[in-house]
Amino acid sequence: MDKYLIINADDFGMCHAQNLAIMDLLKKGCITSSTIMAPCGWAYEAVKFAAENPSLAIGVHWTLTSEWGTYRWSPVNSANKSLCDETGFMWHESDQVEDEVDGDEVENELRAQIEKLKLMGLDPSHVDNHMGSVYGIQKGRLELLNIAIDVAGEYGLPFRFPSKISAAQMDNDMLDINIDKNFVASLIGKFTEYATEKGVAMPDYLIPNDWNGPQRDSYENFKEYMYELYRSFPEGVTETYVHPAVESDELKAITGNWQRRVWEYRLMGDPATKQHIASCGIKLINYRDLKKMKLG
Repeated sequence: MDKYLIINADDFGMCHAQNLAIMDLLKKGCITSSTIMAPCGWAYEAVKFAAENPSLAIGVHWTLTSEWGTYRWSPVNSANKSLCDETGFMWHESDQVEDEVDGDEVENELRAQIEKLKLMGLDPSHVDNHMGSVYGIQKGRLELLNIAIDVAGEYGLPFRFPSKISAAQMDNDMLDINIDKNFVASLIGKFTEYATEKGVAMPDYLIPNDWNGPQRDSYENFKEYMYELYRSFPEGVTETYVHPAVESDELKAITGNWQRRVWEYRLMGDPATKQHIASCGIKLINYRDLKKMKLG
């Protein structure tokens, strides 16, 4: 079996610095897909770009968390009160989402975010999820994953969730699986079957980079780590995701980890990265390709 890779840029529309990097990488073919955060102030710029480039695979980054200290956002539908903390913004963390939200309001919000971006002019290619808040892997609230698959099926959109599980995924700090991992492994097949019934295409594997190691110490370390990560990808369709952004005062005001996003932009924009991926025998695809491959 061949190796295929989707490189998705998350957080499109989160801020202008993010948009500039993602638009540049998409135009150059350095990444293959991206997803837009409907509650955020720069979403319209992202949608406008998507509408001007309809061949690109740009979807919806379902957002139920608002993690930054002073830059916050609220639900698209203000009636979804369980999605808000005491300040009226979305919860900071995914475990809070699992503790606090009403399932019907989650379903309402997922639809509202798609509809908001469609109203702006987006023809979404797929959906995924900011900070994994609908996966249920923090506290075991797996009915949220059912809801996400239901809504993706309703709109005929592929969804970011792995149909296979590997040790690399189980131990990945970015995925942050906090419930029993054997339990998670036992359920993957059931959710994959359910997604197939709903006509929802999903990648085989989801393997993002993490930052728990020497890769956080320098750009060169990060580049070496990422190149080794690409070498490790299995046969089938893998998705990995990045959060590229240009260096700016805006980005620095949002997050103290701004350097990581700048490094990701630098790495993905380096022609040597695309050459390295090809040398690993990996073919780049996007989410529109995935839907054709999985569903015909």
